[in-house]
Formats: sequence, C-alpha cells, structure tokens
Amino acid sequence: MHQDNAPVAPGSLPEHSAGIRVGRALLEATAPYVEVSAATSWWYVGSTFVLLLVSLTAAALAPWWPLRLVFSLFGALLMVRAFITFHDFQRGAILKQSRVAYWLFKGFGALVLTPTHSWRESHNYHHGHVGCIEAKSVGAFPLITTEMWRTATRWQRFSYRAQRHPLVVVFSYPLVFGINITLKPFLFAPAKHLDSLVALVCHFGLLALLWWLGGFSLAFFVLLLPMTIASSIGCYLFFAQHSFRRMQVISNEAWSFYRASMESSAFTRMNKVMQWFTGNVGYHHIHHLNIRIPFYRLPEAMAAIPELQAPLTTTLAPRDIVDCFRSALWDEKRQRMVSYGEAHRAEASEQ
Repeated sequence: MHQDNAPVAPGSLPEHSAGIRVGRALLEATAPYVEVSAATSWWYVGSTFVLLLVSLTAAALAPWWPLRLVFSLFGALLMVRAFITFHDFQRGAILKQSRVAYWLFKGFGALVLTPTHSWRESHNYHHGHVGCIEAKSVGAFPLITTEMWRTATRWQRFSYRAQRHPLVVVFSYPLVFGINITLKPFLFAPAKHLDSLVALVCHFGLLALLWWLGGFSLAFFVLLLPMTIASSIGCYLFFAQHSFRRMQVISNEAWSFYRASMESSAFTRMNKVMQWFTGNVGYHHIHHLNIRIPFYRLPEAMAAIPELQAPLTTTLAPRDIVDCFRSALWDEKRQRMVSYGEAHRAEASEQ
C-alpha cells in the first residue's frame, strides 16, 4: 500500500523537467496554500451548516409541496458542500485542533451514513492507490485491465460491471453509504466499527422520528430526497474524477502522489454556482497532490501555480458523463481507458 504523505527518498522524484516543477518541487510549491485561518474555516463551515439547517427546516414547514421540493433540492446541494467540509476536517486540512469541529463532524457523519472510522480508513486507501489496478472496491470503484477482463469468469465480469454501473451512483445512498461505508464494516469487524452502528441508529432513528412527526412527506423532503440527490452527486464526482477517457493507470513501481494527481485525477470544469455547492471538489488533481490544502484555497493554488493549470479534465456535460461510464477498462497495449465494447472487439480481432 502506498502510504499517505509517506516520505520520499531523495532523488526518487525528478525536481524539474524542462524548467517545469514536478514531483516534490511541485508539492513544495503548494505549501503556502496549506496555511489556514481558523476564523476563515469556521466562516465557511458555519455558513454552510446554517444554510443547510434553514433549508431543510423550510422543506419541512413550507405550506406547498413545490416549495418544499425547491428547499429540499437546495438542501441536497448544501449537503454536498457540508460533506466537503467534513472531508477536509477528516483529512486535517481545516480546524484540526477544534473539539467543537470534531463533534460537529462526528455527528454529521453519523446522520449521513459516513461513520468517521470506516470512511477515513477507506479514503486513506483510496489516496494511496489512485491510478492503480484494483480488482476490489476499497474506498473507490474497482479497475482492471483488458487482459484481466478476458480471463475473468462470467460471475467476475458481472460483478465488475455491476459495481461500476450508473445505477450504483444513482442509488449510492443505500448501496454505497448505507451498505459499503456503514453496514459492511460493522458486520465484518463490530468491535472496530462501533461508530458504524451508531451511524445506523442515528440515521434511521432520525428517519423514524420524521416519519412519526409528519408522515412520509416530511421524511421524504427533509431526509430521503436530499440524501438521495446529494449521495448521487458526490458519488458521481468521485467516480468521474478517477474514471475518464484520458486518465492513466500507473504501475506500482512507477507510482507516486505526483503522478496519481496529475495523470489519474481529473479537474472537473463547472460553473461558479456548482463550484460553490461542491466545495471546489472539481480541483481534484490539486487535492490529490496536497491533501492539506483546504477546499476554499484550491482555486487560489491553481491560479498561482502554472504547472497545475493544464490538468486532464472532464465536465458535467451529458457527453462527458456517458464517456466516464464507458471508460471501464485499462488497455495495457494501447495505454488508455477503453469501453467493454472496445475490449470485446480487440479480443475478437486477435482470435
């Protein structure tokens, strides 16, 4: 496993290439953007959670269902932004010494089926294996080569396609957050993942309380709909930023955090509104280069560092979304991502 923020042996990474900073030199160039103001961080965290609470309260109390729907959708987008603040706290990018933040995010993680222990464990694994061939889905979607696909059994092929299917993203609320992140860790190691049990009790306790207070409609507009939409948006962005046509898969011998960030992580172009709601998650290549940069300083880092300004990109345009899901296998001969159809045709032509 590649260790998160592991020390790099001197000379193992090139410092410059044709006058362009790479490797450790580029990582060091991002260091000024790690510095964070607790007051600034609390402004972003506090404003996000206040808006989220107000929006979901309005979704509960609004007199007409169309208005409840609007506030519920707004709440879903704010939930995505709140999750980014949760993510940054867990990665040590904001409010590291704050006990108030610790309990705020501990509670938020439980309510949205993201217990901190299992999420941190799987996300650490993800950061140490970005751009690697991984047949198992630990903290990320699985990724195999066309050769592995050719030798796979029917069940293995079915399982792989099922795990990367768009419906997994659409129903990521129960499948990814409910089962993979929360339920499975507790079932396999109960003593280690007691916070997963707490998350299940808190989440479904809140659902039951809302249903008891106002029936299905209250539970739907305040929790079920926002969670479904927020989970789908977050899950798709996570999927697309490491599964796109131009991404590169890196061998274990050649792997580095620099290459994983610049070759296997996408910059997702969005309009300013979506950038705000998604907490600048589109600047994903910079995040993978230096996890200590807080989300609100990622655009600043990209604007100031020329080497970060020409990343591999994707967008939220329908064509790019389809293309991300089509990029399903790594072709070692052609050194690019291919679709199942391309892999099948290549296999047929060799027979």
